[in-house]
Amino acid sequence: MKKYASGNQRNNHTAPLKEVFEELLEAYRLKDTFSEKTVIQEWEQLMGKTVASRTQHLSIRQKVLYAKISSGPLKKEMMLNKSKILQLIENKYGKGVVNDVAFL
Repeated sequence: MKKYASGNQRNNHTAPLKEVFEELLEAYRLKDTFSEKTVIQEWEQLMGKTVASRTQHLSIRQKVLYAKISSGPLKKEMMLNKSKILQLIENKYGKGVVNDVAFL
């Protein structure tokens, strides 16, 4: 009696969980969505506690990161450093996760 009647045999090869997880994300086309959610969850680590405490809302739609900032001077400073913020995100999460940042 065969364990897999359809002819598919199990692989006895082992692979690191990280590689398998990345392959799974690629197979189901969820890599971009996962990366976007990771950027939002790690906003405090990326920008620091001061910026995170003054950020009221974060969302990503069509590769644009929308950040609602409660402090006017901080929002102006972030607008001036928009390219640096995009570079930080690109270095940490890869190119194409976020193409633009809008501060509300």
